This record gives sequence, C-alpha cells and structure tokens, in this order.
Amino acid sequence: MANTPYPNYVLENKFEDQHNTYLDLLGFCTVDTSLTGGPGFKKVIRTYSATTNKTQTLAQGEGNTEQIEAGYSDVEYETELLQNRFIYFDEEAMKDPLVVDTGLNHQAVDMFNTEQAKAIAEFAKAEQTVTVSAFNFDAFVDATAKIDALEIRESVNKDAFSLFALVNPDDLGEIRKNLKAEDGLQYVTDYATNGYIGTVASVNIFTSALVPAGTIYVATPQAVTYFTKKGTEVEQEREPNIRKNEVYLRKYGIFALTNQNYIVKMTKGA
Repeated sequence: MANTPYPNYVLENKFEDQHNTYLDLLGFCTVDTSLTGGPGFKKVIRTYSATTNKTQTLAQGEGNTEQIEAGYSDVEYETELLQNRFIYFDEEAMKDPLVVDTGLNHQAVDMFNTEQAKAIAEFAKAEQTVTVSAFNFDAFVDATAKIDALEIRESVNKDAFSLFALVNPDDLGEIRKNLKAEDGLQYVTDYATNGYIGTVASVNIFTSALVPAGTIYVATPQAVTYFTKKGTEVEQEREPNIRKNEVYLRKYGIFALTNQNYIVKMTKGA
C-alpha cells in the first residue's frame, strides 16, 4: 500500500479562508503584483497630487492670476516580509486535535491583523482634510467634493472608482442618528434596505476598529496600492526523531499611499 503524503494545500486553503470572514482592507486598495526583490529591497513610490478649481472667468484684457499645479513626492519603501511560526508535537495533536487547529487559525488571524494595521497606516497619511461639526449628510458631501469626482461620474468602469468611507464603530451610532434626521435620505433605496447606514451621498459606509475614533477616511481604491510579490506562502518542517512540526506562514508586500487626489480625511472638530 502506497504512503499518503501530507496534503499541504489544505493548510493553504485554511489560511486564505480566514481572510474572508473579516473586513479585508485589501478590497479597498489597488493590488499590484509587479513587486520584485526580497526583504530589504528598496522601492520608490511616487505619489501624485494636483490643485483643482483653478479655472477663472476673465474679462477682456484680464489674465489668469491662478494656475493649476501638479506635483509628486517620492517616498522610499522597503519590501517587507511578514512571517509567523507555529510549533506543535505529534503527542499534542493526539491529546487534543483542537490545539493544532487553534494554532493554525491564530497564525492566519495574526497575519491578517498585521496586514490591516499596515494598510490603515497608509490611509492615515491623507493630506486632504475636512473638519466637520458632525458626521452627517453634509459632511460626506463636503468630503467627496474634494475628490476629483469627474472620473467617478463618467467612468465606464464605475466600480474601479467607487467611493467608500472607513468608519470607527464608535462613530457609527452618531452617523445613524444624524442620517435618521435627514429627510432627504428617507426614500433612498440603499438607506431603506441596508438600515440607517448603507450608501450616503454616493459613499459606501464600512466600519473598521482600526480607524481612529472621530476620524473617517473617504477614498477610492486608487488612493492606496498594495504591491505584492505573490500570495500567502505556507511552508512546513518536521523533525521525525522527536515528532516536532513547524508551520511557517509568510507574505511579501508593501502598502503605499499612491494618489492623494482620491482620499480625504474627515475629522470632527469645532
């Protein structure tokens, strides 16, 4: 009878499936798989920005006093390797199989949480800001006004420019109360079908505990890019003499804010 090898692909599926049960911020970024090099390799990210609303109405003999200015800034990033390790012995698995399942699941969750923290750190670098007195309908309108919405309105592939907002759960109650008082939202389909929070001023609302309380990030996927080399990599080692098993989970990638024009940081103030 032939030996049955350990099905490594089962572990890969287990790791990947963990990400589907959370708000994965990768879904709010542009994914670029062209990353090359290993840990410590340098990659220069060029972030573009431009001034808007500089077109003037002029009379005869008058000239422009303002101009549109485009620019960029280069930020150097290092390719990062995220890796964790779980060790168990055959005897531990024999005594309680749930010990192994718990360890493998926590590997995936721990990797996921580390990725999300790095992603939200890039959203926090937004330079366009709006200070509002309350998180209400007008606040979202003011925030989206700072984003170049022409491409969003006229793009054939509207999903590529869909506006979203990342909100701390602690601010969700205030948003619900404020929007409930907005008569203009009573008969909006998304408002009725998704509860008090759904789509507000063409912005899809999502909650994440990683967003600081009192802050809302309004953006499109073009704002932050995730440069990656490949997907999740799983590697296993075994010392048969002592029945010791080691499972490694790793990913190569860089989160970077690549376009300031497509993100606004909304904060509540006086």
